[in-house]
Amino acid sequence: MTDRKTEIASNLAKVEQRITAACAAAGRGREEVTLIVVTKTHPADDVRVLSGLGVRHVAENRDQDAAPKAAACADLPLKWHFVGQLQTNKVRSVLGYADVVQSVDRSRLVTALSKEAVRAGREVGCLLQVALDADESGRGERGGVAPSGIEELADLVAGAPGLRLDGLMTVAPLTGEYAGRERAAFDRLMDLSTDLRRAHPAATMVSAGMSADLEQAVAAGATHVRVGTAVLGVRPRLG
Repeated sequence: MTDRKTEIASNLAKVEQRITAACAAAGRGREEVTLIVVTKTHPADDVRVLSGLGVRHVAENRDQDAAPKAAACADLPLKWHFVGQLQTNKVRSVLGYADVVQSVDRSRLVTALSKEAVRAGREVGCLLQVALDADESGRGERGGVAPSGIEELADLVAGAPGLRLDGLMTVAPLTGEYAGRERAAFDRLMDLSTDLRRAHPAATMVSAGMSADLEQAVAAGATHVRVGTAVLGVRPRLG
């Protein structure tokens, strides 16, 4: 086993222990929470190691990093999630590999995603990114739709050809009323998920929590946690 594989395997085991402990503390089964490893600027070789260790869900937030990496790993049994802010001119490239787009936050993006999914003859899962720090414009510092805009956007996704409404995603805010209050932020997301499922019962996915706060997300009820640094280490600098 190479040094890098040993390092990743050790880190992955520690994260698995954290998730298992968090599930036990919350009275949940470990199978209720899916780990998504955020590979970002880490190389395709790391993705291959993760796959060999049993990871089945990986995420990227920049298309320029993700597209060549996904192509190099096309033979692996992986589900790719796109979690970054997505510009409409990148939609065609992203839908070349992404099974789920977790950062849907505006109607124009829904239209572009639907058009490309239909052209490609495939169905793409969508999560609405919720901005719990939304300002007067209805947008958050890192993208997202304000809670008040969820219903309208959800109906748009649900009615769009080629798209499937899977649920909600959030990033714990750095500003606003939820800054430093991760558990409260994730509890709020769960309340919003409950509201969403009244109209869209199949939209059960709740993506929340990262390396530093996955325990709070699991305690709140998240179904998916997105962990990068705790598994792969600090990301290499972008060239």
